[in-house]
Amino acid sequence: MRPAIPAILPLGDSALLVVFGARIDPALSRRSVALSRALASLPGVTDLVPAYASVALHYDPLVWTRDGLTEAVTPYLEEVERDGVPFEDRRLDIPVCYGGSHGPDLDDVARHCGLTPDEVIARHSGGEYLVYFLGFTPGFAYLGGLDPDLATPRRGTPRSSVPAGAVGIAGEQTGIYPQTSPGGWRLIGRTPLRLFDPLHEPPCLLAPGDRLRFVPIGPDEFESRMRGEAL
Repeated sequence: MRPAIPAILPLGDSALLVVFGARIDPALSRRSVALSRALASLPGVTDLVPAYASVALHYDPLVWTRDGLTEAVTPYLEEVERDGVPFEDRRLDIPVCYGGSHGPDLDDVARHCGLTPDEVIARHSGGEYLVYFLGFTPGFAYLGGLDPDLATPRRGTPRSSVPAGAVGIAGEQTGIYPQTSPGGWRLIGRTPLRLFDPLHEPPCLLAPGDRLRFVPIGPDEFESRMRGEAL
């Protein structure tokens, strides 16, 4: 029997999972972000992880029992359900140098999709993307909103090293590698922005609930931004 939605479920011995639904939906994501923000100052909660349609609450078991925290969270959950989610979206522009050495798979993506490289760039930079959650590696944003005509399978053989800032497509998703790592996504460009800096507060440039768009830039501007020069 499926739990009623929304539901507060146990998640191990020191976490709860608040579930708003079982589908990828901007409205469910918005509730998840709203609840995580509402609970940010709750004592004894050590981490909050909003995802596609849920929020994981990690807590200190020396502060809360599972039943006690469930009781404490319930009014916040009821408020989100009753009053909606009154917060402003943060909108960011992500500069991207498409193609060339920064996007070595752009031509492959274009051939697979039956488009020209310029059409791929226009479609990829023409949409608005919602950050659903961060995961995989620190600062890696799972984005919704890719034009379905740009869906392209992963590479048959992953690269052993993908540079930080690389923008890729895998299946029906697009994303940005926040740090150098192995990866099998098709690389179509690269941003000079730094998405993860452990010495910065907050360390991640992007956050769940953000909306972003990709803005094409040329190689010269990319290099200038990498050098930190004012434009």
